[in-house]
Amino acid sequence: MRAPLVCPTVLLAALLAVSPEVASAQMKLSPKATAPGGVETRYFTSIDGLMDGNADVILKETRQGKTVTAAVLDVCYPVAKNSDRKDRFVANLQVAGQTLTGTTQSVGEKALVTVKLLRKPTGDTFEFRGQISIGQVVTEVTSPDNSDLSEKEFLDNQTSDDGITPQPKDFTEVSPEAIAVKVKLDAATDVLKSLKGQDVEVTLASLSVGCDALRAGEQTINMSVDPERAPALLAKLKAMPGVTAAGWTAGMTEMDRTIRFPAADWRDGDKINRDKLATAVSNVLSRTLAAKPVSQSFSPTTGKLKLVFKRPNQDFPALELTDTIEVAGLVSADKPGSTDKLMLWIGSPSTTTADESTGAKLNLSDEAATDEEGDQPDDNGSVEALVKELKGQRWDADKSLWK
Repeated sequence: MRAPLVCPTVLLAALLAVSPEVASAQMKLSPKATAPGGVETRYFTSIDGLMDGNADVILKETRQGKTVTAAVLDVCYPVAKNSDRKDRFVANLQVAGQTLTGTTQSVGEKALVTVKLLRKPTGDTFEFRGQISIGQVVTEVTSPDNSDLSEKEFLDNQTSDDGITPQPKDFTEVSPEAIAVKVKLDAATDVLKSLKGQDVEVTLASLSVGCDALRAGEQTINMSVDPERAPALLAKLKAMPGVTAAGWTAGMTEMDRTIRFPAADWRDGDKINRDKLATAVSNVLSRTLAAKPVSQSFSPTTGKLKLVFKRPNQDFPALELTDTIEVAGLVSADKPGSTDKLMLWIGSPSTTTADESTGAKLNLSDEAATDEEGDQPDDNGSVEALVKELKGQRWDADKSLWK
């Protein structure tokens, strides 16, 4: 979990003495009293004001009693204002009384970094003042009221879940088309270049290297692929240099709109007869949506099914307007490996209305609010109708089983 880091550059020095696998977390907990004369490690994970509050800072201090004997400042920050690209520096600080100073170089841009902070206890909290310079940019640090954490408190607030399941027992918690790979930062470019020209859809957001990834030295890249090709792609990725984990992850499927059903009637040999199944699904939805099937197609990249229907719009019949309804779906085995069951996820219908009558057209705009939570289009019992048609089961989230 990421702590509210409010100290991009200035704070950085006070919070960075952490191992590379420590993710930044925002926490302000009550400090623990230091055992008299004892050696302990304490952490600061928020120093207000650095880089407009966009810096992720970890200051690690080693203390002998109340005296600081060593300090490491780890700061992760945007390379430019409003940029998603991050840089990071880790500075081993010299301790002279309450003054912390050090110089280093940023990891990515190789910018010269100088740190000079004055650390002042103020009751149960600490105040930091001074300057942090990165290249030609100087940040003034004025950060009162900072609480420190014990090593146990700090580590308890770190999370390292990458969301990857290498060998899922089924596709109830991960999605059959969604896979992810964790790769060393210096190998990520080669892995991504190997996907060029392939029928694979890479999630753009996963290309951004965040602070957790910079500290861990690894990033997780998410992608979508036809479920039938996912095992082969995973095997290829696992064999690539620098890859430390690969498997399935969360994706487009939602269990409340997913059906499991016997595979026997929908297979040709070891392959799913997708066209036959798509036609059956389309026929059911044609009845429940009171609409005429127009087209059905599967994405060669992700295997996603797209069904299109049309029906007369009933809001103003005299205008002869037409509703176009699109429904997405995904068909796959219900788990990796050999199985006698298939899974169908069917999305909520999306409807647009246009004037498709002959002659002059009425231009329409749809400004209806579509972002209200829980305001999902009515599918007229489509999922239940498909359960009946396919002799299938639905997922019971409360009992975690098919029923």
